[in-house]
Amino acid sequence: MLRISNLHKSFGDIRAVDGLSLEINRGEVFGLLGPNGAGKTTTVNIAVGLLTPDSGNVEIAGYGSPADRSVRRIIGVAPQALSLYDELTAEENVAFFGRIAGMPGVRLREQVKSTLEFVDLYDRRKEAVSTYSGGMKRRLNLAVAMVHDPELLFLDEPTVGVDPQSRNAIFEKVLALRERGRTIVYTTHYMEEAQRLCDRVGIIDHGRLLALDTVEGLLKTYGGQRVLVAERLQGEVRVPTDDPLRELNRLQAESQLLSFRLETPDLESVFLKLTGRLLRD
Repeated sequence: MLRISNLHKSFGDIRAVDGLSLEINRGEVFGLLGPNGAGKTTTVNIAVGLLTPDSGNVEIAGYGSPADRSVRRIIGVAPQALSLYDELTAEENVAFFGRIAGMPGVRLREQVKSTLEFVDLYDRRKEAVSTYSGGMKRRLNLAVAMVHDPELLFLDEPTVGVDPQSRNAIFEKVLALRERGRTIVYTTHYMEEAQRLCDRVGIIDHGRLLALDTVEGLLKTYGGQRVLVAERLQGEVRVPTDDPLRELNRLQAESQLLSFRLETPDLESVFLKLTGRLLRD
């Protein structure tokens, strides 16, 4: 669905994207992960036609470059900074963005209704957005991105600042969109979200692609061994192992165990292994 080829973009002496290449398949949820300053936002801005690369190409399969205005009509974007007008109602917000996308009157009315129903806000459609909770605003932000029924959606940190119920509701909407055959590029700092939602994950840093695979593939390649953690009278012992049951029996034979647990690799450990543990501001 989306092909990025040898992309470069610099801002003065800062090289934001450095030879990035990747392909995103039609109908998948693709996680784009990276620490602050990794180049995620610049990559997304180029992919949706907001920025021009210094070199390299971005192509939406069957359509062409997002630099073409007609091609951008099949793209939807839900930015991290809410793109909503607080003084308007939810219905007015969605209709406004639908008109910007060039939707005619009858179809616009139908899409506004169905989109608000999809994000569970139709009953609150006449209320000003200023009265909405954070979770409601996030769901409305998704609605204005998808009102024109785009084939390709970019969701940038779509669950920032929401409660667990709203967060789970957004997860369900993302998976429902995938069931509809939509392609979704999902950027997040929450590793558990990517692990739950994404068919494949690309990890980038310093504008370069460090790894790309399914979550299972990333864990297998970069996750390392499981770690058996046992608490004994003498203190805690940590044993990396591919056979935790054998190691548990060995430790029990050596001394009494007070407790034990098994730590398994997760996407966060892979992310930190590839990008480092230093703070990024």
